[in-house]
Amino acid sequence: MEETAGAALADLTTMHVGGPAARLVTVTSTDELVDAVREVDDADEPLLLLSGGSNLVVADAGFPGTVVHVATRGVAVESRDRCGGAFVRVAAGEDWDALVARSTQEGWAGIEALSGIPGRTGATPIQNVGAYGQEVAQTIASVRVWDRRDQTVRTVANADCAFTYRQSRFKGTDRYVVLDVLFQLEVADLSRPVAYAALADQLGVEAGRRVPLADAREAVLAQRRRRGMVLDAEDHDTWSCGSFFTNPILSAAAYADLVDRARAHLGPADPRVASWPEAGGGTKVSAAWLIERAGFTRGFGLPGPAALSTKHTLAVTNRGDATTADVAALARRVRDGVEEVFGVRLVAEPVLVGVEL
Repeated sequence: MEETAGAALADLTTMHVGGPAARLVTVTSTDELVDAVREVDDADEPLLLLSGGSNLVVADAGFPGTVVHVATRGVAVESRDRCGGAFVRVAAGEDWDALVARSTQEGWAGIEALSGIPGRTGATPIQNVGAYGQEVAQTIASVRVWDRRDQTVRTVANADCAFTYRQSRFKGTDRYVVLDVLFQLEVADLSRPVAYAALADQLGVEAGRRVPLADAREAVLAQRRRRGMVLDAEDHDTWSCGSFFTNPILSAAAYADLVDRARAHLGPADPRVASWPEAGGGTKVSAAWLIERAGFTRGFGLPGPAALSTKHTLAVTNRGDATTADVAALARRVRDGVEEVFGVRLVAEPVLVGVEL
C-alpha cells in the first residue's frame, strides 16, 4: 500500500482533468483494498474509488478526502471445459483490454467485441460495459464485493446484479466495492455471433455469423480507432471518457413527441430517427443522432480547450489544456441544445465528482 498527499487526479484519468486528492492510497491486493476502504469508513471521511479513470470526471478543486487507487492484480482460471466454458476470476484492478486480448489467445469467446475499451475490470459490471452487440452482463457469472454498510464480503450472482443498459445494482450507490469478477466464457476458436452490422460488413460476413476470435478483435479495434476510441497519448480525440452521453430510452409517448419534433426541425425528407426497440420496453434512440441533428458537429468547440471529437460526436474531449469547468461547460451546452430542439434530456455516462452539468 502506497500513500501520497496532493496527487493530481488529472494524471490518473483518461480525460486528463481534475484537481488534487487530499490523500491518495494505491492498493495492489484485495486485502489492501478492503483494509483501505474500512480505514476511511471507520474515520468517517470522504472516499473516492478510482481504477483506470476512464469513466471519471473530477472537479478542478480536486477531492477533499481519500482516493483509493485500485491496482489489484490476478487472473485465475477456476475451471475450463467445452461444456461449461471457462470460469475466469479477474481482480478488479486488472486492465480490461489486456484481459480481452488474453481471451482471444486462450480461446475464450464472449468479450471479443469489447476490445479497446479503456479502464479496469472491476468497473465493467458497475455500468454493464457494452459495445458492438456485446455486454459484460452476458458473460459475468458473479461479482465479489465488499459491502461497506454491512462490513462483509458478498458474492452477487448475475441474476442479482440487476443488469440493464449501462446500469447495475452497483451503479449510483457507494455501498459496494468490486473486489473481483467471475466470468463464464465459451471455450471456442470462433467469436460469438457478430451482432453489429458495420462490424459484419468490415469482416465481410453476414450479421449473425461467427469469425475467428483474433479477426473479431482486430475488426473492433479498427472500428474504435476510426472513432478515436482507443487511447493514444498523441491524439487528443482520445483524451476523453469515451461516449459522454448514454443513448436515451424513451416511452412510447416520449418517442412519438421526438418524431414530431424531428419532422418539424428537419423536414419530412430527413431520414428516420435512428432508434431501435429496447428489450425491456421502450425505444432506444441514438444519442449521436440527436447531437448531430441538433447542430453539434464533429469538432464542435474548436479551437477551444474542450471540443467534441473530430471523429465521433459522442465524445467530449480535452484538446490539451482543458479544465474540468471547460469540459462541463461544453457537455452542458450539448445537453441543453439537444433538449431544446428535441425535448430529450441526455444523461452523462461518466461519474461526475464535484461536478454538475
